[in-house]
Amino acid sequence: MNRERRILLARVTGAFGIRGDVKLQSFTDPLAAAFRYQPWLLARNGVEQTLEGVIGRETSKGLVAHFPGVDDRDAAEALGGSEIWVARDRLPPPKPGEFYWVDLEGLKVTNLDGVEFGTVSHLFDTGANDVMVVEGERQRLIPFLYDQFVKDVDFEAGKITVDWDAEF
Repeated sequence: MNRERRILLARVTGAFGIRGDVKLQSFTDPLAAAFRYQPWLLARNGVEQTLEGVIGRETSKGLVAHFPGVDDRDAAEALGGSEIWVARDRLPPPKPGEFYWVDLEGLKVTNLDGVEFGTVSHLFDTGANDVMVVEGERQRLIPFLYDQFVKDVDFEAGKITVDWDAEF
């Protein structure tokens, strides 16, 4: 799987029960959608492993999964902190007005006056909204609020246009 075209799908947060199940922090909506996008790439401490045939369920305590070959609590606990990645092409196209963060990374950012700010390094979630980190002559943090600050995303031109003061 090409690292440039991966999306972080979930993270193993610990063991669940005694039969090798693990608790997952899923970044999908709905949470259980994570199981639709297999095969997964399990990454921990620089070691990667492809996983297929993972089964899971949503419980009152969150998402629980069973990985093939993980059959006891000790093996499940050893997976704590592992990241679960999926190839970008396994995901459905985003709905109009929605974007996968990985697709925005690397796009150039300019404001309405044509001032170039740099390129999108990454995005993060503040809880209130997503924030786009733009690296250029200096770093800018721009709320990713479509229509309010983000005016256009043009993948063909490789550019995002924002309503953002160049001095801010």
